[in-house]
Amino acid sequence: MDTTRFTEVEMRKEENLRVEEVEFVPIKPREGLIGFASCLVDRRFYFAGIGVHTVLNGEGLRITYPTRKVGDTNIPLYHPVNAEVGDTIRKAITRKVKELLGDAI
Repeated sequence: MDTTRFTEVEMRKEENLRVEEVEFVPIKPREGLIGFASCLVDRRFYFAGIGVHTVLNGEGLRITYPTRKVGDTNIPLYHPVNAEVGDTIRKAITRKVKELLGDAI
C-alpha cells in the first residue's frame, strides 16, 4: 500500500480537524515574538512550544513551530503537513490570544 498518498477519506477527515485546549503564555515582546502556545489536536497529539508572533503589517498573528539546532542546521521537531492544517491551528491559537489580550495585540 502506498502510504505517501492521502485517500479521499483521509482528506475529508482533515477538514474536521479539532484543535482544543489551546493555552497561551505571553512574554515581553521581542522582535515580534509575543508568547508561546500549546494545543491538543484531535485529542491525540499535544503540541507545545509554538511561537506566536505579530505580523509586520500589524494585522493578525503568525505562528512558528519548534526546531532543534544541529550544527548550523535547524531541524523541525514537528509542523503541519499542509497549509489547511496550519491555518486551522493558527486560527485556534489566534482566538485564544485575542481572548486573553484583546486589543493589546
